[in-house]
Amino acid sequence: MGLEQTQGAAARERIARVRQVMREHGVAAVWVPTSDPHLSTYVPARWKGREWASGFTGSLATLVVTQDYAGLWVDSRYWDQADAQLKGSGIATVRAMNAPGQSHLDWLAANVPQGQTVAVDGAVLGLGVARSAAAQLSAAGVVLRTDLDVVAEAWADRPPLPAAPVFAHALSPVSRTDKLRAVRAEMGVLGATHHFISTLDDVAWLMNLRGADVEHLPLFLAHLLVEPGGARLFIGAGKVPDALRAALEADGITLHPYDEAARALVALPDGTRLLVDPRRITHGLRQAVPRGVTVVEGLNPSTVAKSRKTDAELAHFRNAMEQDGAALCAFFAWFESALGREPITELTVDERLSAERARRPGFVSLSFSTIAAFNANAAMPHYRATKDSHATVCLPGQQPQGILLIDSGGQYTSGTTDITRVVPVGEPTPEQRRDFTLVLRGNINLSRARFPRGTRSPNLDALARAPLWAEGLDYGHGTGHGVGFFLNVHEGPHGFSPTLPNDLTTAMEPGMITSNEPGLYRPGRWGIRIENLIAAVPDRKTEFGDFLRFETLSLCPIDTRLVDPALLSREEVEWLNAYHATVRERLLPHVEGAAREWLIQRTQPL
Repeated sequence: MGLEQTQGAAARERIARVRQVMREHGVAAVWVPTSDPHLSTYVPARWKGREWASGFTGSLATLVVTQDYAGLWVDSRYWDQADAQLKGSGIATVRAMNAPGQSHLDWLAANVPQGQTVAVDGAVLGLGVARSAAAQLSAAGVVLRTDLDVVAEAWADRPPLPAAPVFAHALSPVSRTDKLRAVRAEMGVLGATHHFISTLDDVAWLMNLRGADVEHLPLFLAHLLVEPGGARLFIGAGKVPDALRAALEADGITLHPYDEAARALVALPDGTRLLVDPRRITHGLRQAVPRGVTVVEGLNPSTVAKSRKTDAELAHFRNAMEQDGAALCAFFAWFESALGREPITELTVDERLSAERARRPGFVSLSFSTIAAFNANAAMPHYRATKDSHATVCLPGQQPQGILLIDSGGQYTSGTTDITRVVPVGEPTPEQRRDFTLVLRGNINLSRARFPRGTRSPNLDALARAPLWAEGLDYGHGTGHGVGFFLNVHEGPHGFSPTLPNDLTTAMEPGMITSNEPGLYRPGRWGIRIENLIAAVPDRKTEFGDFLRFETLSLCPIDTRLVDPALLSREEVEWLNAYHATVRERLLPHVEGAAREWLIQRTQPL
C-alpha cells in the first residue's frame, strides 16, 4: 500500500471513530476548528484534533463531519496541499473563497436538518465566533452544542499537556509591574475591576516570561487574572522554577493550577466588573462567568501595548535582523557555490539554512517551519516539503533551471524574524523576471509609504497590490501581519489585510512591526513572494497631523538577477539601491569569507 493510501486509510478510520461518538451523543454534525483554549495561531499537539482526524497538516482549516459527509474548508494557500493530503480519506477539499454563502457555517445551516444538533468544543471556540454561529444556525432551526468535544472522545492517544519550564525574558525593557500598572489604568478607564487574559502572547509579554509549549513560539500555556491588588497566573505544576516563582510573588503574582482558571471565574464575587476581549476569549470560559458579575467587553490593553515596540525593543530587533541577515548570507553563499556540484533538495535548503541560523548569537529556534519551494511548489503559498514529498533543486553535473522561494525566520532573544527571498536557479525567463519585478514594485510601494498616524492598517494593503492590479494580477493572502518581540511571528491587532476589522483596533501607531509580503502565484509553474519586516516610525508633523513612515528592518539582498530594470521607476531603483547599501553596511561586520564576498556581489547597485 502506498503512502497516500496508508494516510487516506488512517483518516477514514479516524473519521469512523468520530462518527461513532457522534451517534452515541445524538449529534448530526461535528465542527472541528483549528484552535486551542487560548485561540492560538499555532496550537500545541494536544489540540491538533483537526489534524489528527483529517490528516491535513496545514496550519489553518475547518473540518465538518456528518454521518454521510466530511469536508475540510481551506483557503487558497492550502488548496493543492489539501488535495494531496486528503486523497483516499473520503474527506472533500472545500475551497473557501470568503464569498457569501460559502463558509462551513453556511453549509451546516443548509444541510443539517431542522431540530438536529451541531457539536463544537466551546473550550476552543472564540466567543465572537460562537455568538455568530449560534445565531446563524438557530435561524436555520439547528441547535449548536458547545459542551461536547467529540474529537477528544474519539482520540484515544491524545497527547498530554506540554511540560517545558518557563524562563524570564531578560531583554524586556519594561518591568512586569509597570506593564500591569498600565493595564490597570486602562481597566480603570473602562470601569473594570478585574481582567481575564487567555491569549498566550499577551500573558507572556505582561509577565516578561517565555516558554516552549508551542512549536517555534516561545510561549507557555497559562491564563492570567489581573485583580486590583495583584494577579493570578494559572499555569501547569512544576513549570515555574523556585527562584522565578519567588520573583513573581514579590511582584504580587501568585501561581495556581492551569485547570483552575474556569473555577476562578465561577468564584468571582457579585459586583465584580470583568474586562474580557470577545475576540480573545473562548465561549467556554465566558460561560463560566456568573450572572452577578458585570462583563465589560473590549480589546485586551496588552494586545495594543505589545504591538507598539519601544525604542529599546526596536534596537533589540535591529540586532536580531543583523544576526539573521548574516545567517542568510552564509547560506546563500553556500547555495550558489553548491549548484551543480552537490545534491540539493528542498529539504537540504531547510537543513542548511536552519544550521546557519543556529550558529548565530541569541538564536533560540525557528519562528515557523521553513518553506523551501522550488518551481511549481512555490505556487502553494504555505507549501511544506516533507521526506515523502519534496522537489530536487539540482544534482551534481546538472544545469538546473527554475526559481526557488524560501520563506523562513528565527526566534532570537532580541527579536522575531520572518523573511522571504526568491532566487534564480539557472537563467530566469523574461516572464519570471516580469512577475518578480511586479511583486518587488508592490513591496517597494508599501515600504515607501507615508501616512497619517492612526491610519487603519487594512487600508495600506492596497499599496502593495496596486502594481499587480494594474496588470490584472492579484494574490490570495494578506500583505502583512504583525510580529512580536521574541513572541508570536503572527501578532495582532494590526496587519495589512482586507479581512481585518477597519476600526480603531487596527490603527497604525509608532513601533508597530508588520511583514510586507506581496506575492504572485502561477499554479503548476512558479510562485513569487518578497517579504521584509517593516516598522512604523515617526516621519513628520504638519498642519494635518502626525505622519508615519516605514523603516525596513530585514537585512538580506533582493536578488537583482530576477529584476527587469525597465519596469522600475527611477524612485524604485533609488529605493532598491539605498536598501542594498544599508544591507551591505549593516551586515559586513558580521560576515567573512565566502559570505562576505557574496554580500558585496549581491548588493551592487542597479
